[in-house]
Amino acid sequence: MTVASPEEVARESAERFVQRFDMIRTEVGKFIVGQHRLVEDVLLAIVCGGHVLLEGVPGLGKTALVHSFSEALDLKFQRIQFTPDLLPADIVGTQVLVDREGHKRLEFAPGPVFCNLLLADEINRATPKTQSALLETMQEHSVTVAGQTHKLGSPFFVLATQNPIEQDGTYPLPEAQLDRFFFKLLVASPSHDDYAEILNRTGGNHRPTVSPVVSGEDILEMGATLRETPIDETVRDYLIRVVRATHPENEEAPEAVKRFVRHGASPRGAQAMLAASRARALLAGRFHVSRDDVAEVAVPALRHRIILGFEGEADGVRTDRVIRDVLEALG
Repeated sequence: MTVASPEEVARESAERFVQRFDMIRTEVGKFIVGQHRLVEDVLLAIVCGGHVLLEGVPGLGKTALVHSFSEALDLKFQRIQFTPDLLPADIVGTQVLVDREGHKRLEFAPGPVFCNLLLADEINRATPKTQSALLETMQEHSVTVAGQTHKLGSPFFVLATQNPIEQDGTYPLPEAQLDRFFFKLLVASPSHDDYAEILNRTGGNHRPTVSPVVSGEDILEMGATLRETPIDETVRDYLIRVVRATHPENEEAPEAVKRFVRHGASPRGAQAMLAASRARALLAGRFHVSRDDVAEVAVPALRHRIILGFEGEADGVRTDRVIRDVLEALG
């Protein structure tokens, strides 16, 4: 019996990763029109085990995008519509009094967060206390009620949406807690041709069907493949320099950072860039990470982790521009 070499095992694992990634992307694309980069970035975050914050004006298909992923992935899906009167117990669950054969006792009733894929719709409409309950769950992957800790399923992803233009009745997410999201993705308006195709697909009696193509175990295996993907020391150093250059006190920080930024990105941002750049390398058919892979994922991984100072806010500076200045300065 021939035993496969470590190189052959790694190559087969990388091929399975790309094959499954393409299957999910194709299945989601049966309903979602255009938005190729958006679909790819959401999928990157999922296979990396991260949560995503989707920002865009109403009607661009944020919720439809998440629903399409829930149909393409064979996972337990739940949706929470965030409103100002939503309580933490409505998300994580609570103790309820039950009668078991004449004996009354308190039992834990799990909330909707006990699933694999959670849509947190309009997350900025809930109060900070309720947002905090969800954000803590995202970090800990567990819920503690009445002194008892309950583990969530695996994999577990939160895809949250928020509307950037309507401020009345909203509670912006705390800057420090935005760090819990692997990527922040901006949903763009469709092109003219995409509008036409959207009307074709949704204006008739037959909605395109999206079917499950990948299981939770497959997603976990894809994540394990990523962690085996090597990164050269020089590329890793470049990644670290990019993150550190977002801090105004760093000697390599460009003028835009020194002038407009109050706090730079965290080590968690570097971890997100490492995982996502490994996925980019595999999708490009390489089993090693390049500087271009790192630069490619810098904006979605860092844009919500950089805190602007007063001058940056007053001048309407976008963190995307600051990150591009960093990449340009480091060459």
